[in-house]
Amino acid sequence: MNEVLWRPAPERLAQANMTGFLHRVQETASLTGEGYAALYEWSIREPECFWPAVWDFCDIKASRRWDRVLENGDRMLGAQWFRGSRLNFAENLLCYRDDRPALVFVGEDGRRTRRSYRQLYHEVARLARGLSKAGIGPGDRVAAFLPNIPEAVIGMLATASLGAVWSSCSPDFGVKGVVARFGQITPKVLLVADAYLYQGRAHPCLSRLRKVVDQLPGLQQLVLVPFLADEAELPVFPNSVTYPEVLGADDSPNLSFEQLPFDHPLYILYSSGTTGKPKCIVHGAGGTLIQHLKELVLHTDLKRDDRIFYFTTCGWMMWNWLVSSLAVGATVLLYDGSPLYPRPQRLFDLAEQEGVTVFGASARYLTALEKAAVKPRFSHKLAALRTILSTGSPLLAASFDYVYRYISPSVQLSSISGGTDIISCFALGNSMLPVRRGELQCRGLGMRVEVFDENGGTLNQQKGELVCTQPFPSMPVGFWNDPDQTRYRHAYFEKFPGVWAQGDYAEITEHGGMIIYGRSDAVLNPGGVRIGTAEIYHQVERLPEVLESLAVGQAWEGDERVILFVRLRQGRELDDPLINRIKTAIRENTTPRHVPAKIIQVADIPRTRNNKIAELAARCIVHHQPVNNVEALSNPEALKLFKDLPGLDED
Repeated sequence: MNEVLWRPAPERLAQANMTGFLHRVQETASLTGEGYAALYEWSIREPECFWPAVWDFCDIKASRRWDRVLENGDRMLGAQWFRGSRLNFAENLLCYRDDRPALVFVGEDGRRTRRSYRQLYHEVARLARGLSKAGIGPGDRVAAFLPNIPEAVIGMLATASLGAVWSSCSPDFGVKGVVARFGQITPKVLLVADAYLYQGRAHPCLSRLRKVVDQLPGLQQLVLVPFLADEAELPVFPNSVTYPEVLGADDSPNLSFEQLPFDHPLYILYSSGTTGKPKCIVHGAGGTLIQHLKELVLHTDLKRDDRIFYFTTCGWMMWNWLVSSLAVGATVLLYDGSPLYPRPQRLFDLAEQEGVTVFGASARYLTALEKAAVKPRFSHKLAALRTILSTGSPLLAASFDYVYRYISPSVQLSSISGGTDIISCFALGNSMLPVRRGELQCRGLGMRVEVFDENGGTLNQQKGELVCTQPFPSMPVGFWNDPDQTRYRHAYFEKFPGVWAQGDYAEITEHGGMIIYGRSDAVLNPGGVRIGTAEIYHQVERLPEVLESLAVGQAWEGDERVILFVRLRQGRELDDPLINRIKTAIRENTTPRHVPAKIIQVADIPRTRNNKIAELAARCIVHHQPVNNVEALSNPEALKLFKDLPGLDED
């Protein structure tokens, strides 16, 4: 049994949004049993009662309610939610128009700006007017190549208010990476910043812009957003205007919200693209809204007085998730730059200064803090901090220990897991439940999440494929330019026909929580035994010499053997004593099958731009196969370190 590290205090439990929702459901629905387990079972047993209950509890704004909650609910492909309803995503995020802070931006260089809800509404109205004059209307695409700055949020809200479709990527992408994404969706308007900051250096964006624009047919207007430069310093491009020019007069234009069907496209997000051209995943306005509110209000326990932060770029779904916090009326903190510059404590400086109550980052970030011996509990005043969120990769069990020992013994640590594919989570936190070491607290309400064996049989307390066997509102509307849904079906429904296969290797625990063991397409298979890569990382990265690691399965003599690559602290070399310590740690805490056949030191580990380890790309290099889209990597040069390594072709 995994150790309990945190339990909600009675006062917190009584005041939790999830508790309030449970009580309301008990009064109005046929809920039998007590506590979250009963609520979860009801939510998947009666989805046509559950999702309207979420709609009402979270006070979703709509000009017309639904005629029918769910059509074709007996199949995942073809299910349609809240038929007949009409709403606007931006209207729900701009329902507060007072002087409370809506957005607080802090840059790597220390600059700070603040916009109240009243100011946010006003600026969105002005930008929507400018976009409308540029011909933007329902279904048109507006793309953004921006840092994580307020103008990105404002651009999204203005786009959504008009019923247009928003798509963004982070400014560290090269020309090929931008074109591989935006070139597929033919945006009418492109927003671009002059530059961004990272690790104390300014990185210009406009030098790449002309090559990008030449490959975007149908682009009608460029909007240049001054970030490091003044407006007057921006160069002139064909059909370009500056952001202040698009805003126009500083008056009070009327902001009308286009009322649209529940499944009207809102966002286009992209798969990482490390194995080929990125998939353009289209998400609907209503499904995104109701799923995000369920997760923010119920599972994250977000309230109006909260100040929520997540370290993300505009190219990761966590940006979209974070911004939906505006619908709750909370204060959203945006940060752009390196999370570890000019010192590893940088984000906790921000948390202290801004009174952050909900703090989110990647699992890799928490591991990096631990390796850097950062101890915010003793260096920062974090009395306001209530919840820490972690995602992006499985959170090491040792990282749970680190958080409670060196950040705060009283926070709720919520490891969450979902994906760009669903713009939300399958498993996540819950302030009604305890936090157990190494576990995600629960499956999300309304998500019939199961674990299957290779033949589609249901597993409990055993490792297998994470699947979802029942439709949910935030399933993609589809893929862009995939009219017969062939690519959509191939991506999620071919492995187990009619069932969503997420591609994660997971286990449902005896407590009803979950453990994620890594991507199932990266699962190791020595001697026919399936091993999640996270099982190895959990042991290896506890050693102080190891900064990070990457495991791949190498085809060898008709079988597969495990190769482990390690990046060590500066000045350390991989010698026989350290190799033996690594193997011993793996053997004693897992099984002999987990012990790698070879351990090889490398200077760097390839990562995606969302800071996930690129296991499949490394595996391609090990097998002398091409990596189809190196633009998807933040450090593609690291792949060269894996090529023709001594020992890979030896016993």
